[in-house]
Amino acid sequence: MSFFKKLKEKLNLKTEETSDKYKDGLSKTRNSFATKLNDLVAKYRKVDEAFFEELEEVLITADVGVNTVMELIDELEMEVKRRKIKDTSEVVEVISEKLVEIYYGDDEEGDIEKLHLNEEGLSVILFVGVNGVGKTTTIGKLAHRLKEEGKSVMLAAGDTFRAGAIDQLNVWGDRVGVEVVKHSEGSDPAAVIYDGIQAAKSRGVDVLLCDTAGRLQNKVNLMNELEKVKRVISKEIPDAPHEVLLVLDATTGQNAMSQAKTFSQSTNVTGIVLSKLDGTAKGGIILAIRNELSIPVKFVGLGEKVTDLQPFDANAYVYGLFADLVDKE
Repeated sequence: MSFFKKLKEKLNLKTEETSDKYKDGLSKTRNSFATKLNDLVAKYRKVDEAFFEELEEVLITADVGVNTVMELIDELEMEVKRRKIKDTSEVVEVISEKLVEIYYGDDEEGDIEKLHLNEEGLSVILFVGVNGVGKTTTIGKLAHRLKEEGKSVMLAAGDTFRAGAIDQLNVWGDRVGVEVVKHSEGSDPAAVIYDGIQAAKSRGVDVLLCDTAGRLQNKVNLMNELEKVKRVISKEIPDAPHEVLLVLDATTGQNAMSQAKTFSQSTNVTGIVLSKLDGTAKGGIILAIRNELSIPVKFVGLGEKVTDLQPFDANAYVYGLFADLVDKE
């Protein structure tokens, strides 16, 4: 059975809504990436060194990342030889197959993206990331998703440094119907998170989502502040935070990659939320982050609606990139 047929079967086991969201959300990336790929296939009738050189360029311009591209090209060349593929049109399916393999590696398919929550008692999720990436919006959308799953949720407005951050989180709290623990602007973020934990415990809340600052006077100050917040959380709940989610803006491409490196060096990032994926033609950044930093992408933003924050699924992602070809199968 072809890989595209297998992909369709896997996606049929999930909701059609998920497939549609990825198809619609990745339309910019697909139109750019697929067009270049189709042009390449039309230009070269046989698979040779020149074809792979241009393919390398197409993948790099999609923000797949140089190291990941080199690894992918090596694997493709080996696979093409192994399967005795001569026609360039057959390579496209092998590319899609390898993209899924690169993402999952040796991990159980679909397991690494799961949100790890405390099975008994309060779960604390800490959100980190620079200003402007959509951190507060992501928190609001995740609060909505968790409520839809039947969990009680509370928010802690730990970004006390950015003007308007507390009000913005408050708006989201009202919108999705969850309580927000907040202090005045300029307060100690760790004190806000501490109060959030106490309030969540006393009300028997399932999940506390904590916002944090995206910028202080310098990077060192910011990382020290995040460490302090984490210490306060761990003191109150020994195995918390249960997740540290780094929010990155997909439209910033390789800049998102450098942010991921900085934050992962300073704090134990357990997962990535890639916001605004629907707004970029360079959706390959997902593979670069996963392959080079070994951090799973837990959620992706595929639109403006409150329901458009979707759990990441590498199969649905590849379908979003190659939907036109998969649907022909």
